[in-house]
Parts: sequence; C-alpha cells; structure tokens
Amino acid sequence: MSVKNYNFSDLVRIEQLRKIESEKADDLSYASIKEMDGQATSDFKYADFVQRLTTRTNRLVHDNTLDETLLKPQNQFKRASLFCFVAAAILGALAAGNAVGEASTLNIYWLLTVLLGFNFLSMLLWFTGITFNLQGLSTGVAAQLASWWPYRNKEENTISSLAAKAWGESCLTGIVGKWRVSVLTHKFWLVYLTAGLVLLILLMLAKQYNFIWGTTLLPDSSLPKLTQALGKPMEYIGLNTPDSQQITSSRMGAGRQDAETRGAWARFLIGVLLLYGLLPRLILLSVSLIMQKWVQHRFKLDLYLPYYIDLRQRLMAREIKAKVIDADPQAHVKQVEVTPPSADNTIPQNAQAFGIELDDQLVWPDTVTCRINIVDLQSNEEAVEQVKKINGPILIGVAAHRIPDRGVQRIVKELLENTNQPSWLILLKKQSAEPVTNAREFAWFRMAETCGIPAEHVITQ
Repeated sequence: MSVKNYNFSDLVRIEQLRKIESEKADDLSYASIKEMDGQATSDFKYADFVQRLTTRTNRLVHDNTLDETLLKPQNQFKRASLFCFVAAAILGALAAGNAVGEASTLNIYWLLTVLLGFNFLSMLLWFTGITFNLQGLSTGVAAQLASWWPYRNKEENTISSLAAKAWGESCLTGIVGKWRVSVLTHKFWLVYLTAGLVLLILLMLAKQYNFIWGTTLLPDSSLPKLTQALGKPMEYIGLNTPDSQQITSSRMGAGRQDAETRGAWARFLIGVLLLYGLLPRLILLSVSLIMQKWVQHRFKLDLYLPYYIDLRQRLMAREIKAKVIDADPQAHVKQVEVTPPSADNTIPQNAQAFGIELDDQLVWPDTVTCRINIVDLQSNEEAVEQVKKINGPILIGVAAHRIPDRGVQRIVKELLENTNQPSWLILLKKQSAEPVTNAREFAWFRMAETCGIPAEHVITQ
C-alpha cells in the first residue's frame, strides 16, 4: 500500500495548475518536466499518481514563477476574513454599548437580545443549512463576503484569475467549502460575542449600573420565569443568580438597587453570555474544524477529467513486459534460464473476466481468460448468475473503439449490482487498429464514474 505523502494544499495547487494549463498552456515553460513523460509503471495507484502530479506541478510553478500567483487568492481570503472579524468586534461592542442607558442603567433583556438573540438565529440557520445541505443558509453575509473577495475581479483568461477561480472551486465550494465557511461563520460570532462581553465587563468595572427589565406585551411573570430557567444550569457550576426578590426589585421604575442585587445580575449576565453564547459557538467551531480537516483529508482529484486522463497516460504509462512466444525447442539451456513473466499487476490477481459484446478481433491480456461474452439476454443472465457466486475481483472487458451507449452501461450496472467484490473495467483494443481517441477514452471513464467504478480501476491498453 502506498503511503500518503501529499496534503490538501498540494491537491489545490494541482487543480490551480490544471485550470491554468487548460487556458494558458502556450504561455508556460515545460522544459523541466520533459523527462517525466514516458516513465512506465506496472501498477496504477492513486497516491503514486498524485505524487507524480505534485512533483510535476512544483516544477512548473518554480520554472514559471507562479508561487505568488497561486498563493494570492488564499491570502486575499485571509485578509477578507480579518476584515470581517474587525467588523464583528465593532458590531459586538456597539450592541453592548447600546444596552447601557443614560441614567447608569443596563437593560438586561435588551442586552441579551442583541447579543444572544441574533447569535441564536444564526446558529438555527446554520443547523438548517448543514442538515439540508443549503450552503446559503449555513453562511452569513460576512462569510459570503470573504468567500467572494478572492475572485471578485471578472478578469478573463489571465493566469491570476484562473488560479483564483480554481482555488475558490476547491476550497470554497462543495463539502470542503461548506465546512471552511462554517469555520469562518463561527469565528465571526465568537468575535462578536467576545467583544460585547469584554466591553460589558469594562463598563461594569468602571461604573456602577442598575440592572433593569420591563415588558409591555408579555405578562409580568414571563421574564422572571425566564431568568430562573436560564439561571438553573449556572447554579450547578457555582454561579449565584438573582433570587425572586432581587428580580422583582429590578423591575423598571422600582428604584435603586443594593450592591448585592447588582452583583447577582452582573454574574448572571456574564454567565449567560458564556454558557449560552460563547460555549455553543466554541463547540460548533471545534466540530467544524474537525470536519474541515476530515473532508480535506478525503478530498480527491476528479480523475475522470480529460486533463488527468491524458496525464495518467503520460506519467504512468503501462509497463510492457516482454516474453518469449515461440522459443527454440532445441535450446535447452536457454529454455531453463528463461523464467515465465510475472502477471501484469495492473490487473488484479484471480480476476474473473466478463466481456460485453466483444468480437474476435479484440485482444485480451495473456493472463486473462474471458468466462462469458455477453451478447444476448441468455448470456447476460448466465453472467449475472456467475457474478453472484464469485468471491474475488470482477474484470469487465469492453471494446474501446465503441461508444459507451446506454445498453452497455445497463449491463455493467447490472453486473455490479449483483456483486460486492471490487470491480475493474478494461478497455480492449484491436491488435492492429489505430489508437483510440482521447475523447472516446474520456467517454468510457465517464461511464465508469456513472456505474461506480473508480478511475484507478479503469485499465487502458
């Protein structure tokens, strides 16, 4: 098994170079990678392929001085995130300052509404967006601004804009983008709450405030009951909360308060902001960071794209192993010295092969024997019955020069649905035919993707 010796940033750089090469290949220098083409290998492995892509990318980036260009969108995202955090700190401080009255009073539930109310609404929208995979709900305005900033300029066909677009598609869209933007969203609200809490503490340290509450539409008993409900969890960790008498005495217009009542309300406010504001956000931020690392670890390149199909043929060409077909029967000594060639490692050992509408001119590898060539309904049913009984890899052979129509796709899917063993697809060619076009191979790779066969399990000859 190959050791994974690349990380998510390497894959992003490869994707950025893919985007650049697709539009501006003529503007790049390829001098340092000429010797990489044609290096044969007997076995295709995803990790080995990515490692060769990484080496190729690093050489091209170095030769064409693209390091700053590739890092630019990431740095722009960081600067936009910093701008959002500054805005969050200002908004949090303004929210806390707005709850302080001119007569040295502090409106308790107005403060909790502006600090915790919007925070709670944001968490509710985030949960809804994550649950139903609605990225628009799970991201706020600030997070969307930071996501838009790296490729805000609508430049066409420039290396910088292509690199920014590729970085955005890799890091800010899909499942990776969902959790990356979630991390930014939670950090934004943490800064908002922290700024409000810090300003509130500073105000209470520098000045004496009376804590008040009041309501017009709600019953008079609603807010005291809410205070007691919010305070119960804090009592378990040793924080004293206002009792019923202190709550009643804090009714708006009830008069001045004593130091004990003010202290109880101060501890209550700080405890509520910590317990119901900062703590949930810290938990959600931790979950989002873990999920971001996990999805980045599982991120894979789309090997079905024509760009990677072409590089696969060039960087990991199939190794051709020579062997004696018709040895001289009189050369006994030489016959003893000649050892049988090893099996082609590209094809799994003990693979059971099935063909789909193959003719006699198509050539199977020497190590493979086709069990059934599916050409009609009867042979299809026989193949399905045999596939159910096989305990080993399944190798499906198709004619590379044909178009992968819906009939072939249906047969492949039916075979795969009746086995839980690993399956491979081999594109067979005629012995003296012209090479199959890249477009035709790409069509077969896309059919394999539709049927659930990994790109590294598609064998080309």
